[in-house]
Amino acid sequence: MFAVALLQANAQHATPDKFKTSKGDLTIQPIEHATMVLNWDGKTIYVDPTGGAAAFSGMGKPDMILLTDIHGDHMSTETLDALDTEGAVFVVPQAVADQLPEKYKGQAKVMGNGESITELGIPIKAVPMYNLPESADAKHVKGRGNGYILNLGNKNIYISGDTEGVPEVRGLKNIDVAFLSMNLPYTMDIEQAASTTLDFKPKIIYPYHFRGQGGLADVEAFKKLVNDKNKNIEVRLRDWYPAQ
Repeated sequence: MFAVALLQANAQHATPDKFKTSKGDLTIQPIEHATMVLNWDGKTIYVDPTGGAAAFSGMGKPDMILLTDIHGDHMSTETLDALDTEGAVFVVPQAVADQLPEKYKGQAKVMGNGESITELGIPIKAVPMYNLPESADAKHVKGRGNGYILNLGNKNIYISGDTEGVPEVRGLKNIDVAFLSMNLPYTMDIEQAASTTLDFKPKIIYPYHFRGQGGLADVEAFKKLVNDKNKNIEVRLRDWYPAQ
């Protein structure tokens, strides 16, 4: 009975992808919007966990939780409270640390834009994420949130968080797998996302975080914009919105 229930819960998830690294397979499990789970080298990493405990059925207890920003589609205290986070390392920007409930603060490792740390044997770099033009009333101001680059074996994994095609993103080098946001009016349109992708040339890119005020962005058109100019970049389209 338990096995049947688990299969039914897991059926809601998109099919995970696997990549070979120098320390075994990396498994990437899309959950929804900005939320995903990475499994590598015996470690389970939750990225911007939202959706309650049910969204992570069968995923395993997190060893690390990456939070990119304070908005509810990235930082959900209700979801954190529903999960077994005992012993997990939280990697967060200061703005998130300031809003974390007291019970999690001792688990938090705070990173500023451009800083690097190593946690659980994983080198992590914080990448700026913000809107253009820069302004005090922007939805995402420079310095508040973090994108992240994780070095997993011999693979560099970039997770953008909420950003436009800012110079710090366009100038990235040696990215093997990237997750790039594209939803108006919060981040950028597909044209800016494609231009940014063509600048930093990841080997593989996933459009993610593409639900905006007008619905879902046209990620097929994004793929065409990228591959019309660079066929060597693999654009992977996955189901980030299983309920829609």
